[in-house]
Formats: sequence, structure tokens, C-alpha cells
Amino acid sequence: MKKLKIVLFFLFIGVFSASAVAQTPQLLKRTTTKTEKFDFASGGTVAITGAPDGSIRVKGSNKNEIEITAEIEVQAANEADLALLANVTGFVVDERLGRTSIITIGTHNKLADKKLWKKFPQKLAALPFRVDYTVSIPLYSNLEIDGGKGDVSISNIEGAIKIKLVDTNARIESNGDLDAIIGTGKVDVMFGTRAWRARPASVQMATGELIVQLPLNASAEIDATILKTGAIENKFVGLAPRNRKLPFTQSAIAAKAGVGGPQLKFTLGEGTLKIVPLAKPQ
Repeated sequence: MKKLKIVLFFLFIGVFSASAVAQTPQLLKRTTTKTEKFDFASGGTVAITGAPDGSIRVKGSNKNEIEITAEIEVQAANEADLALLANVTGFVVDERLGRTSIITIGTHNKLADKKLWKKFPQKLAALPFRVDYTVSIPLYSNLEIDGGKGDVSISNIEGAIKIKLVDTNARIESNGDLDAIIGTGKVDVMFGTRAWRARPASVQMATGELIVQLPLNASAEIDATILKTGAIENKFVGLAPRNRKLPFTQSAIAAKAGVGGPQLKFTLGEGTLKIVPLAKPQ
């Protein structure tokens, strides 16, 4: 009898779970594309505030202009709600002397026209949306990115890069100063992809995999640290301890490449930190 009750209990749980799934409404999706292009001189700063969910791809070009392409996806139960969400989701551009900001707008910050929010149904505020950016900026520009969850790619930029990301699979080419703070994911940082510039860098990451690629002619002082659990894998033969009394360990490296130079500092809370030679372009 006791076994029968247990079987009936799990049958009830299974039926209830299936019923709950069946009652979950299937959301419709609407994707739109928004583009902008305008003049922007080299030497300025471009700041991108991404969506809570969405990718960001930035590439430097020889043109003195910024070109933005955004794929905007909203989800809702019906066409009327999709239309309401589409009206308040996207991005705005704030242009100032020497600085342009690209700011995502949506239900997470309510930065769209205030008139649109007066009668906006609160039930739509928690529905998912994403914005995927492809941005072209002048080669000699500084770049700032504040992103949420999504892939990030940065290439062909000669200026300073400053980024904050929550959860990402990122590929970053660094030819200038680099300051990165990342929550979790996989991050591949490549230094000297155009030429070794001898610029300082700091990458801090909570959990995940951090890959550092250095050119064979790199000259720098390198500090790599695992704060909790994980290991440092050094496959760059050009590294030597800065202090012979402090040998490399799986959790800490204080090294010198070449004749030394700027400080490259990599800190990982938990995970794997790899230091490898810069891969040849494919």
C-alpha cells in the first residue's frame, strides 16, 4: 500500500508538471533592424551601454564615422503587445564633443519617450528582449562597453578599451590600454595583434576561462593570480620569474617577458587562466 501511494504521488507530480508546461503561453517574436551612420573624428571616445541580453561587435575602420546596426528582438503573447514593446525598445545616441554614447533603451531602464510609459502595461515589463549590436568606429578611438549577457568581439582598435560584462564569450584584441571587469564566461584577450604597443592592461574575472595571448616579441611585467580554485597554465616560453625566489605556481605568476615594461595584470576568482603565444591570423 505504501509503495502504491509513492507511485501515485510521483504520477501526480508528473501530470501536474506537464500541465504547467502546457499552460505556459508560447511567446511570439518580432525582430527589427535599426541603423545609424554619422561623422565622428578620430581620437574621441565611443561608449556603448548594451542590453541585459545581447551581443556587441565593434570593429575599427579607416573612416571618420560611426556606423551602428542593431538587431532588436522583443517577445510577447500577441501582436498588440509586441507593438507596444517595439515602441520602447532600441537605442538612442548621445553626441557630445569628443564623446558619443550609444545607449540601449527598454523595459529595464524606461528611457524611451515618457509619454509611452504613462499607460504602458506593467505585465509586459518582465518579458524578454535582446539587442545585438554591430558597430564600426574610427580605428584611433577609445572604447567603453557596459554589457550584460552575450557575446562580445572587439577588433582593430588602437585606443584605450574599458569594458564591464556580466556573462560573456568574448574575443578582445588589445593594442592600447585595457581595463576589463567580467563576471563569468570565456574571455580570449589578444595583445599586439597589429604590433606590440607596450601598453598596460588589467583583466579581472570572477569565474570561467581566461586566455591571454602574447606576441613572441612582448616585453612586459606580467602578474597572473587565481584567488580561489583553478589553475594557471603557462605555455608562453618567453616568461621568466621576476624574482628567482618566487617560482611560478598554479595559482600565482610574477613574470617578466623580454626586458620588462608595462604591467599586465590578470586576476581570476575561479577557473582556468591560460597564457599562450599569439595565434597567427586565420
